[in-house]
Parts: sequence; C-alpha cells; structure tokens
Amino acid sequence: MTVKLFLQALTKFVLGLLLIGLLLFLPAGTFGFWQAWLFIGVLFVPMFFAGIVLMIRQPELLRKRLDAKEQQHEQKWVVVLSGLMFIAVFVVAGLNCSFGWYILPDWAVYVATAIFLVAYAMYAEVMRENVWLSRTVEVQENQQVVSTGLYGIVRHPMYAATLLLFLSMPLVLASLWSFFIILLYIPIIALRIRNEEQVLERELKGYAEYKQRVRYKVIPFVW
Repeated sequence: MTVKLFLQALTKFVLGLLLIGLLLFLPAGTFGFWQAWLFIGVLFVPMFFAGIVLMIRQPELLRKRLDAKEQQHEQKWVVVLSGLMFIAVFVVAGLNCSFGWYILPDWAVYVATAIFLVAYAMYAEVMRENVWLSRTVEVQENQQVVSTGLYGIVRHPMYAATLLLFLSMPLVLASLWSFFIILLYIPIIALRIRNEEQVLERELKGYAEYKQRVRYKVIPFVW
C-alpha cells in the first residue's frame, strides 16, 4: 500500500459520492429523498470497505481498476453510452421524487435493496476468483483462463453481477421510469461482451476451448 494509491482511491471515492449526491438531490429539490440516502448507503459503504480490503490484500488490482482506460475503440463508445445512461437514471429518479410521477411502494424498495446487496456480494466473489479482473477489455501479461467457481457457470459472472446491480438500482430509488432507462444497459453490455470475447479468443490461450465448455455468457440457460 502506498500513500499515492490511498489518496487516488480516496479522491475518486469522494468525487463519486459527491457526483451521485448532486445528480439525485438537485433534481429532487430536497434532502428528504430517503430512498436516495438508502441507495448511497448500500452503494458506498460496502465500496469503502471493499476498497480498504483491496488496498491491503491486492493493491495491484486496485491500482489497475483506478487507472483503467479503454483502448478498444468500440469499448470507448460503450463507456460514453453507459455514462449518459447513468446520468439519466439518477436525474429522472430525482425528478420522480420531486414531482411524484410514480413512487414505488416501500416493500419494493426493500426487496430491490436486498437484491442489490446480493449482487454486490456476487461482484466481490468474482473479484476474489479472478485476479486478472479489469475494468478494460485487455489481455494482461501471464493471464490465464479462469474456469472455476462462478466462471464455471457463466463466462462473464462480473457482468451478471452488474446486471443485477444496475437493474435493482432504480428500484431502490423507487423510480419505475429510471428502471425503463436502465434497460438500455442490456444492449450496451451485449455490445461490450461481443467485443471482449473477440479479443479474448484472439489473444488469450485456451479461451476458445473454455467457450465450448461454458456455453452461457451471463444468465444460465438464457444468455
């Protein structure tokens, strides 16, 4: 662990917290948007402790995830589209609170929160299983195919976890309209996976054989 890595991680954490808070509370026009406070809690509290664990046990993985920059042209568009989608999700959720378009019942918010936390735990397990996990599409030096654990069920368990995370996120915010927006993540992530598998099959030894053994990409028996 280095002071530079700590400061870099802390800066990105604080900026992310401030940005999401701004995107939610400004359109809502109130700090009484309790679902937003709940969402910020379940998102950032586990993230904080996960960051500490990574900093102590796997600082190189944390450094790679903080410094990640897409090199694939197709993936740069995926990043841009995803960013615009998330901005729209948060802003619409805030407006939904402000104008009361359609507020989901409390029980739906709590169920969505439970799903969100399960997906978070799944994401953490994927990070534990795959030391080469990266935010960018690339093949790293000495990288090997991971085919055990969740990777023995689907080829992209990280995307399975993020799919659950992102689909439950607008429901935690009690916004049905934001949920319709987040559905755009499905074609966006399908585009990313298509390009990623082309890169992996071309550059990662054994990946073509792995594809033959594990048929499903994200959802068993479905996709």
